Amino acid sequence: MTALRMAAVAAEFGRDLEEDFATAERLIKEAREQEVRLLALPEACLGGYLLSLDDDSELDQGPPALALDGPEIRRLAFLAGEMTVVAGYCEADGDARYNSVVCVNGDGVLGNHRKVHQPLSEDASYASGDRFHAFDTPVGRIGMMICYDKAFPESARALALDGAEIGVVVSAWPGARTNAATDLVNDRWKRRFDLFDRARALENQIVWISANQAGTFGSLRFVGSAKIVDPGGEILADTGVEAGLAIAELDVAQALETARRSMGHLRDRRPETYTYAGAVTA
Repeated sequence: MTALRMAAVAAEFGRDLEEDFATAERLIKEAREQEVRLLALPEACLGGYLLSLDDDSELDQGPPALALDGPEIRRLAFLAGEMTVVAGYCEADGDARYNSVVCVNGDGVLGNHRKVHQPLSEDASYASGDRFHAFDTPVGRIGMMICYDKAFPESARALALDGAEIGVVVSAWPGARTNAATDLVNDRWKRRFDLFDRARALENQIVWISANQAGTFGSLRFVGSAKIVDPGGEILADTGVEAGLAIAELDVAQALETARRSMGHLRDRRPETYTYAGAVTA
């Protein structure tokens, strides 16, 4: 059995790609010094998120669109080196733009995911992805999702059923839009953020790594709260609402085996019963 040292980032990123890469390089260096082998950076860390989630997208040109096989992702892979690094970006595919997350190491791209679920007016800026899948990496089998994706239990369940041992979710999750708490610690959207992280780990009995933006961008104030959660839903490390790295070490295989030994949530499923009588067909 081998322990895996992993880290989730809460940090502020903006439109300036050079500044973003400088921040990413600093965080990767800090993680490397602490012998981290799997590092998750936030959603939209390369080029920033949207300035607002209201329907005023014409006021925002949006983040720079990057090709999956382009120089920026190769640069990220070079910075990652022997480490496995997950990072959010705006993906260009022809005329379409996707809110995407990529997993890289020094050998190149290991996996890529396009955000499926789009909150509020995000669909004015991005096309939607259409699937969830897990993939193998040097640190284990990983499944990725982005922010609002984790509000849907089917997302993480699809990854777990595809063999994901580690779920990595990257976010630009803000505080509440109305009746906002003065102190983000007490913000109700932060509570939801934390609850989803713990529930998705527990119900699928997988290790969960959650990165998030911190600080402010446009009209958004992000809740930070990057964390590592074990397969029992217990938080192993958490940045709180401040910027920082949440770092934890865990023997992933042993943790999954222990969590699933008596009550195996995936093993004990009964999918033939998961229907409802009120289904309506068009």
